[in-house]
Amino acid sequence: MKVILLEKVKSLGNIGEIVNVAEGFARNFLMPRRLALVADAKNANVLKDKQKALGKKVAEEKGAAEAIKKKLEGTTIELIKKVGLNGKIFGSVTSQDISAELEKKGISIERRLITIEGAVKSLGVYDAKAKLFGNDVVSNFKVKVSIDAAQAEELKRQQAEAAKRNADKKAAKIAAEAKAAEDAAAALAANDDL
Repeated sequence: MKVILLEKVKSLGNIGEIVNVAEGFARNFLMPRRLALVADAKNANVLKDKQKALGKKVAEEKGAAEAIKKKLEGTTIELIKKVGLNGKIFGSVTSQDISAELEKKGISIERRLITIEGAVKSLGVYDAKAKLFGNDVVSNFKVKVSIDAAQAEELKRQQAEAAKRNADKKAAKIAAEAKAAEDAAAALAANDDL
């Protein structure tokens, strides 16, 4: 069923857009809340009459999107993740993670509006985009994925222990070789005495 949106609806679209939705969603949710009208000739004419009011709403929404863009543009969002020994993070960073982190900073953006180039599965800095108002207002920002400080200390400790174990193994091997060489020399000397 095609409807004309009278308000911005999350995951559907902006004011004045004609979108295709399930009949039950339109009749049971959108229409009773006065968020949409059926997209027919009569309502299209009503929409033309309301175009000025809708134009003001669209301008307000676009202004709000521009304000968010100014806050977000050029910033770096830091996400702390747990990392394996090979430098890869457990799982991956999703737009939902980024949206939650932005929410902590006071910037509310739907996760479906955020895109990241490629999959984020290791430590580093990645480019991300947020389409705040259609394709008109797009904000670029960076996402930095770093290791948890406590885990970094634990990894350093584990690496130091592993290095110590390897050094102890090498020392034991050298000592065993020296002992074997000494025993062989002693056995050879014992054979010479006979």
